[in-house]
Amino acid sequence: MPLLSHEAISSISHSTKLDALAQKIKASQCILFLGAGVHFPSPAGAAFCYNQNECPPLGGAFSEQLAKQCQFAEYFPKADAGNLQRVSLCYEITNDRQTLVNEIKKAVYVDKEPSPALHALANLPFSLIITTNFDQLFEKALRAAGKNPTVGVYNKDAYTATVDQADATPEEPFVFKLHGDIQSPDSIVVTDEDYIQFVLRMTDKDTFHPVPETFRYNFKRWPTLFVGYSLLDYNLRLLFKTLRWKMDKAKFPTTYSVDPYPDPMIFDVWSNQNKYVTFIAQDVWTFVPELYRLVTGMDWASDPKLYETITGKELHP
Repeated sequence: MPLLSHEAISSISHSTKLDALAQKIKASQCILFLGAGVHFPSPAGAAFCYNQNECPPLGGAFSEQLAKQCQFAEYFPKADAGNLQRVSLCYEITNDRQTLVNEIKKAVYVDKEPSPALHALANLPFSLIITTNFDQLFEKALRAAGKNPTVGVYNKDAYTATVDQADATPEEPFVFKLHGDIQSPDSIVVTDEDYIQFVLRMTDKDTFHPVPETFRYNFKRWPTLFVGYSLLDYNLRLLFKTLRWKMDKAKFPTTYSVDPYPDPMIFDVWSNQNKYVTFIAQDVWTFVPELYRLVTGMDWASDPKLYETITGKELHP
């Protein structure tokens, strides 16, 4: 059977998928999984403006910044300067860990603001959120929405129990930073060596597993919504596999991946063959407003509370 083209994948209707997803979110029975792409700048004609200077850079762009600072091309003239894991390891070796983390913090958090998409998602009734983003922008968006999040952070120490919150609610959600947080240098998973340690930690027994039991339990019961990722990313597919390791795939709740350009081979393996993932071929700026309307019954641009949170101004008729 031939692979579907990008155009064919994009033409698949999303209405039934989104309706089912919205119902689960309304019941606060969906895990939100956030990636860096949720910070994408606003396109022309968008309801809200989100400029490049407000956005944390995506991994490739940040990697190229670091590569210039640590003379990566001089050491490795034939290597890819967009490979963040390798470039960040070079930066760490030629400087030190704290300097690397300071650069990450400066890039992803200092003078950066939550995107309109983050603010909209923060206003929806998610009680469990997991993210590989290092920044604290979603936590900031949750607090702007009047919520009081509990934040847990990945710990690479294999002999430390993971912080958990079994009674999370939409008003007091549990946010878990799977790849660490800028306030905790040792927690950040960014270099090649960090990823090796991370994969080893993902095999730890329940008592010391790096992912809180609340998430591991609910991965088996609730759908998961990936926003800001591409499954073309090898690390994301590896993460997905490790989170679902030894689970009966026939019992997987639906996993939704919002990706405007799903890779045809990944789509075939993960959606058609294995039925792991339901792809929604939309960009963040199309998907989030549509989801917001389905869950809240309001257009995101005409919701007075959300409008004021995003723009700092009152909405006038």
